[in-house]
Amino acid sequence: MKTIVRWLLLAAALLLVAHLYPGVMVKSFGSALIAAFVIGLFNTLLRPLLVLLTLPVTLLTLGLFLFVINALMFWAAASVLDGFAVTGFAAALIGSLIYTVCGIVIDAAMEQLFASRSAS
Repeated sequence: MKTIVRWLLLAAALLLVAHLYPGVMVKSFGSALIAAFVIGLFNTLLRPLLVLLTLPVTLLTLGLFLFVINALMFWAAASVLDGFAVTGFAAALIGSLIYTVCGIVIDAAMEQLFASRSAS
């Protein structure tokens, strides 16, 4: 249940990103659902490999290169989907930053919600 709620909220967050930043476009909520799933899949499967391969650069930049990796995951998802588009790398970087902040807020809110439910 928690995973489905998080997925729905992340899809809504993707629509919010598209609304706030013109470089990111999402056609519909269905497209946002698919895009949120693909971004999550890429972050689960590809991101750890990229982080490992770029570890020297990440250490050299004191972790700032992780922003580039996040933008690449965002951009890659947009490039394989029809209803989700990003106009360029800068848009992917800004969109991924906004999406990440939304994800952190969603995770914190869900932690509070599900922690209070299990306590009662």
